[in-house]
Amino acid sequence: MVLNNIEALIEKYNNAETTLKEEAQLKAYFASDNVAAHLEHYRPMFMYFSQSKQEQYTKDVPLNTKKTKLYQWISVAAVAVLMLGFMIPTLWNSGPKTLDQYTAEEQQMYIETKAALAMLSNNFSDGVSSLNALDLASKNFNVGLEKATHITEFSKTTNKLLKN
Repeated sequence: MVLNNIEALIEKYNNAETTLKEEAQLKAYFASDNVAAHLEHYRPMFMYFSQSKQEQYTKDVPLNTKKTKLYQWISVAAVAVLMLGFMIPTLWNSGPKTLDQYTAEEQQMYIETKAALAMLSNNFSDGVSSLNALDLASKNFNVGLEKATHITEFSKTTNKLLKN
């Protein structure tokens, strides 16, 4: 083989541009005895590729075929617990209680809580409407500021014109 051809193939190999046929040519060249001295450091790499193809894993891998039934019983127990969790409350309770079924003290607490929440809701609504009024005032104030900047710009321009 021509030395220039081998050097070109090595350059292509280093850039990952070679074909399988070209790589086979390189392997054959480095397997031969007449390798150029300045390319000698590539020989171990190509020899390794040739030798690694012939290696095979011969050790036996033992397979554990013994299955434990613990996981199966755990899943059965989990399903039973879930079923009991869903069934027990429905068997013991006939449904939600009405207001009449509570004691007088509990009814009074319910009515007071309901009144407090209604007052809180009304005050919250009043606060929101106040915030809307403040938002409107803020927008009007910003519009006024914009117009004031136009006036100051106009006065600067007229001052420049009058000075000239």
